[in-house]
Amino acid sequence: MKYCKKCVQPDTRPRIYFNEDGVCGACLWKEEKKTIDWEARRQELQGIADWAKKEAKKRGTYDCVLGVSGGKDTTFTSLYARDRLGLNCLLVNAWPEQMTEIGRYNIENLCKLGFDIINIKTNPRVMRKIIRDDFFKRGNLNISTEYTIWSSAYRVAMEHKVPLIIQGENEALTLGASEGQTRDGEATQVYKNNTLSGVNAFQRYADCEGVSRKDLFLYNFPDPGLLDRIGIRAYYLEFYINEWDQVGNAEFSIKHGLKIREDDLSELGSVQKFCALDSDLWLVNQLIKYYKLGFGYATDEACYEIREGRITREEGFELVRKYDGKCGEKYIKKACDYIGITTDIFWREIEKWRGPMWRRDSGGSWTLKND
Repeated sequence: MKYCKKCVQPDTRPRIYFNEDGVCGACLWKEEKKTIDWEARRQELQGIADWAKKEAKKRGTYDCVLGVSGGKDTTFTSLYARDRLGLNCLLVNAWPEQMTEIGRYNIENLCKLGFDIINIKTNPRVMRKIIRDDFFKRGNLNISTEYTIWSSAYRVAMEHKVPLIIQGENEALTLGASEGQTRDGEATQVYKNNTLSGVNAFQRYADCEGVSRKDLFLYNFPDPGLLDRIGIRAYYLEFYINEWDQVGNAEFSIKHGLKIREDDLSELGSVQKFCALDSDLWLVNQLIKYYKLGFGYATDEACYEIREGRITREEGFELVRKYDGKCGEKYIKKACDYIGITTDIFWREIEKWRGPMWRRDSGGSWTLKND
């Protein structure tokens, strides 16, 4: 594995971009931010918000829709949209399978902060079949959840003809990916980002046993052309405001009632305790990602901290070595029980996904091939 010259971003991240000096796309974005006229960007965003208010008044609907998990980023985004942009917001939560108690609390907290919220719950029998299918065929427990997270806000906006959708993070900027992803503020094709990579649910689960096309309506992202015909626009908040920051969003949200995890960091496989608040399956999925790609969520967090100047690159590597690939046994057992397998089968299966960046040392232990 090779790493960004400025942070600890590995070259095994899918679709990652490095320039000729070995600097990753996310660090390049951090440098680019220093040259942006952020006041002009803010005014542009306010102009979008003002357009949405006028459109909503004509249509007799909300000004905007936001998809929310109740976590740090969506809490920050929701309050920014309402209190800074003056938007009348409708929040949409795609209820994850096995919602945590902290997740329930944080969604209720958002509601108490003064928002209307629509909770969307997909058929749990179908979801379980899909997650099991993803585990065995793709080595991933979270793909199906991402479908509902990203499609739900857009489908609700279509249903109620809400003119504006606001997303928080554009991962093409935050993570530094490039291929097939837009690095601007326009978010109508958000389905091309993340794990979905532009593949719709009908295609991905066409051969999933016991699941038919009619079961997948809520998983499938609407055609961007249809959004345009209805008159719906979508934008990433991160592109327009300089204060977007992982830790800053968390601190802001905690002040507004967000609850975070209390586990030891070694059980979470992360540097902070505000990750994956609504889903324990996500924690296990980061362990699987570590086997497949040689890095987990601690790497992502260390990169954020380095870019914000809170730690050095050397300190980042120390955090990665300490926490990446860790996951509490209770979470692994819970995931196995959910998809109906033993922990022995779990470890056997994820071993099949171990990537080529691993090698056995003289003692028989697996180590990463780091350059």
